[in-house]
Parts: sequence; C-alpha cells; structure tokens
Amino acid sequence: MIATSFALGIVLGFVFFELSGLTAGGIVVPGYLALFVHEPMRIVFTLLISLLTYWLIYMISNYTILYGRRRFFMMIIAGFLLHAGFDAFRIYIPEAGAGFQAIGYIIPGLIANEFYRQGVLKTLASMAIVVTIVYFILSLIYF
Repeated sequence: MIATSFALGIVLGFVFFELSGLTAGGIVVPGYLALFVHEPMRIVFTLLISLLTYWLIYMISNYTILYGRRRFFMMIIAGFLLHAGFDAFRIYIPEAGAGFQAIGYIIPGLIANEFYRQGVLKTLASMAIVVTIVYFILSLIYF
C-alpha cells in the first residue's frame, strides 16, 4: 500500500502539474499525506511546521542571499530542525500524543519550498486535490 501510495502520488502530482501548472507540495508529498488522511492532526501539524519553516526562511532571505539550491537546502534543514525540536519538546507534554507529530522529517521542508515558489494558498489547494484523489484511489484498491 505504501509503494502504491507513493507511485499514485508521483503520477497524479505530475498529471495535475501538467494540467494546472501547480505542484502538489513536492514529488512525494501527496503519497505521504494520503497515507495519513486517517490522522488529520498529523497533517495539520505537518502543515504548521511547513508554514513556520516558510516564514523562517522568508525572514532569513531578507538578510542573506538565498535562491535555488541554497534556499531548497535551507528549507529542508529548517523543516528537519523544527520537526526535531517539536519532537524533543513533545516528550515533556504527556497529553500530546502521536497526533502532535509531523509526517516525516523532510516533508515539511518540501512543502515549505513549494509555499515559497508558488504561494501558500495555491500549494494548499493543489495538495488537497491531489491527496484526495490519491486517497480515493487507495480506498478503492485496498478497502
């Protein structure tokens, strides 16, 4: 099911890009998010870390020269560090279960990079569309 989700996410994300010119948050993001549709708080937390990463790198880019691979690298590293930081802080809050955990360490950085490239609303809308289609197809195949 995992491989199918990734494959569907990659193919449908590409088809969506060809039709609309918008990416769905990165090449593997729709497949990952479709696997966690049944855990919406993890998706919300992933998007919050992505927004925080986007804002942080946007602020840093006002004082440094960040573009291309440098910006992408900084998005991935910042997303990774923010996720790891929230995970380290989460152990001190017993009420915060697994729902207050982001999906993957790289996914927030990939989403943040797309926020930067094409805008937050366009990225969120395109992700929602592709993830919904991937999840629907997965549910037809496996459930």
